[in-house]
Order: sequence, then structure tokens, then C-alpha cells
Amino acid sequence: MSLDIADALDHPVVAEVQGAGSTAASFAGLRIALVGPLPPPAGGMANQTRQLAELLRAAGAQVDLVQTNAPYRPAWAGRVPVLRAALRLLPYAARLWRAAGRADICHVMANSGWSWHLFAAPAIWIARARGVPVVVNYRGGEAASFLSRSQALVRWSMKRCAALAVPSGFLAEVFQRFGMPSQVVPNIVDLQRFRPRVDAAVPTVAPRTSARLLVARNLEPIYDNATALRAFALLRCSWPDATLTIAGSGPLRAELQALAAELGVQDSVHFAGRLDRDAMAAAYREADVVLNPSLVDNMPNSLLEAMASGVPVVSTDVGGVPFIVVHERTALLVPAASPEAMAAAAGRVLDEPGLAPALRSAGLAEVERYTWPQVAPRLAAVYRAAVAPSGASVPGR
Repeated sequence: MSLDIADALDHPVVAEVQGAGSTAASFAGLRIALVGPLPPPAGGMANQTRQLAELLRAAGAQVDLVQTNAPYRPAWAGRVPVLRAALRLLPYAARLWRAAGRADICHVMANSGWSWHLFAAPAIWIARARGVPVVVNYRGGEAASFLSRSQALVRWSMKRCAALAVPSGFLAEVFQRFGMPSQVVPNIVDLQRFRPRVDAAVPTVAPRTSARLLVARNLEPIYDNATALRAFALLRCSWPDATLTIAGSGPLRAELQALAAELGVQDSVHFAGRLDRDAMAAAYREADVVLNPSLVDNMPNSLLEAMASGVPVVSTDVGGVPFIVVHERTALLVPAASPEAMAAAAGRVLDEPGLAPALRSAGLAEVERYTWPQVAPRLAAVYRAAVAPSGASVPGR
């Protein structure tokens, strides 16, 4: 069953947080140890960690950031597998211990796989040893497969936490299947940075001859950029002057560049690498269609940012994607690993009169749900429930 964010907040598996939704959330004076990755690289969770720290500080909270991906010291140690783990984990544990000792609450940005075992679980246990309530903010698109393998270990740590927050109804349902209730606190999109270009809604007088497509996912197997390349090659039969920009980095770059050459589109495909958030916002504003070809997903920031930028989205209908967009209303959804379906959907956006403006308008309205004024009361409610038993200062009181 799929549900959008409005439905998710009323879903029976989601703990009640509606009470704070009608009041202004205040975090003034609350001491928060925020644990998570930071750019560079500028990935989705890293950007959310940095943005949340900025917003909480602006709201008056004292935020102590504990970075899970701090640079290796010395730098050469990052090339030695066992040594690099030790040289990162030992300083990380020390920073956690100090930060937890100063905090009213520990907010842990968590992911699947080794990220959980190496960073999230230690943060939970160290904060517990310091007597600090923990909110785990889990955001991995591969949660179902991870929990099926590691549910005993995850459950063991989660029993020591005050709350589990997830960004979508999709993850709420996943965790409920494993007996762990959660609260939905959506991702946050910055509408000042991610905004439509000035002429986005102005209709063109002459027929268009070119189109600019954008993919904003890392070059990793789960994001299936190969399908986007194949879809683009098919689209070029109707739009020979179209271009594709792939904004992301990862181990498959050489393989994908070879595929672009094999498809005969290498001169029209630009591998931009990983862009910072301002460059990424500019790339969205230049695009006519954003493609999301991923095989696994939770709540991709790239979709929210594309909608906030007024760009129509064509996405696979995997994981949490149908929980945040509605087919034919806020995006076009296609099956995973189907270049033909993706090319046809992108062609519809470019060819059908009125479709792109309708998707753009609905997307801009939908993304308002993911702004800080909408999300802050929900986060404050989670913090309130977590901190209240300890007698510490509570946001919103």
C-alpha cells in the first residue's frame, strides 16, 4: 500500500505527533548532539545533516555536530582498509562521548549496512552510557533487506532509544513489519535555494527543438544510471538536439561513459560529477525534465529539489517514491529498469501540451509540505517526547 506524506502522518503505524503541528516549534536553549555525515561529498543525508544543523541553530538550539565521515588523519590512512576504520572510529567515539556529555538529546542520522554498525549503533550506546535520550533518524532506502538480515542487532540497539523517526510513510511501514513503530518527520527542502527559473512558466512561441534532461543520483548500481542513458538514447530519436547532464559521482563513471559511447550519445551527455548545493540548484533551474532511474529509494531529496525548482519529474515507482509523488499529478512514474517506459514518459513531458505546466504547478504546491515551518513542529514533538522523562528543557514549552 502506498500513501503520500499527508496520509503517512495519519497512518496507524506512525506514532502520534499531530499535537504540535498547530503551534510554533521552539528549540531555544535545547542542547543537541547531532550525529551524521557532512559534505563533502554532498550526498542526500550529508546535505540533510548540514541543513538541519543550520535550521536548529537558527531556531535557538545549541547544536554539537559529530561528523561520521570526518577526513582521515593522516590522509594516506584512508587507503588502508583496516587502519582507516580504526583511525576514524576512535576519534569518532571520543567526540561522541564529549558531545553526549553536554547534550540534552542525541539525534542520530542513520543508514543501512555497515553505516549502522559502525556509526549509528555506537552513538546509541555511548549516549545511553551518558544518560542522554536518543532519537534515531533512519533514512536508508534498503531498510527492508537490511532489517531482514540484521533485525536482532538493530532491535537490540533500538530498545535503548527514545524514538525512531523516519522521513516517509514507506519506511514507517517497513519498520512496523519488524515490530518497530516510528514517527514520520519528512526531509526538508530549502525553497529559497531550490526555486524555479524566472521564465519557467512562460510559454514558448516557436516549437522547441532541444531539451535538457538531468539526473541527480550517484553513479552506483542501485541508482541505475544506465537505464537513464538508454532512455536518453531512445528519446534522441525524436529529440536529436536533446542533452543529458548526470550530476553525481561514484565507481561506475567509467562504465557509464563507455555505455554512452556505445549508444552513440557521448557528445550529448555531460558527466558533471558531484555538485555542491548551489551548483545543484542552478542545474535544476536549467533542466526541462529530471529523470530518477533508481532501483531502490526512500525519500530522494533530488525529487523534492526538482519539484521545488519547477522541473517535471519522471521517476521509477520504487520504494518510497510513490509515497511522495502521485503519478500523472506531481510526477510521471515508470517501472524500474525500463528505458522504453522512461523515454516514453520523458517524451510525453516534452510533447504533450499542458502536461509540463500541470506537473510543475502541482509539484510546487506539494513541496510546500517539506519546508521547515511545516516540519519543525513534528521534529519538536519527537524531541519533546524523548526529552520530557529526563526533566531537561523541552522544545515548545
